[in-house]
Amino acid sequence: MTLITEHSETDTRERILVVAERLFRQIGYQKTTVADIAKELRMSPANVYRFFDSKKSIHEGVARGLMGEVEIEARRIARSEGPAAPRLRQMMTTINRMNTERYVGDSKMHEMVEIAMQEDWDVCVAHMECIASIIGEVIAQGAASGEFEIKDLQLASLCACTAMMRFFHPQMIAQCATKPGPTIDQMIDFVIAGLSPRGRAD
Repeated sequence: MTLITEHSETDTRERILVVAERLFRQIGYQKTTVADIAKELRMSPANVYRFFDSKKSIHEGVARGLMGEVEIEARRIARSEGPAAPRLRQMMTTINRMNTERYVGDSKMHEMVEIAMQEDWDVCVAHMECIASIIGEVIAQGAASGEFEIKDLQLASLCACTAMMRFFHPQMIAQCATKPGPTIDQMIDFVIAGLSPRGRAD
């Protein structure tokens, strides 16, 4: 009975997040109310509050889901076969593509991300740390195989992430889209060159 109840509660939480994300995309985070979400699900607002204690926690759940999809794909690439440099390139371009698709082309979702960044929610910090860790995993593999030459793995992964911020951060992707600067491939070339022995990329 307990397992059935836990499954039912998990299913309800997921349904709330799916509906919330759809409404956030349609009418925007600011305009969406818990009552709107409850109405779509044909339940009372009080029932929604049984699963999420606030609209902010629903928002965090939606953001966590979107960011989690990026993390899953980044991990898949990190743990695939082949040399580290091409995998690092594939991972960085994939993170850029997924964040661009999810947030930049959708003004309503961009609003949601902007609010999250302004409030410095733990979910955003955890996501950035997770991405840095996955990038560090590939850099470590490259160092072990002799492709990369690094003295401090943590510093190397932080530097790589910082260099790619313009292409990773949803707000910066949007703000820099029409501004002069290196292309994503040029920036990745720069990062890989910095990681390679004597600064020489393969």
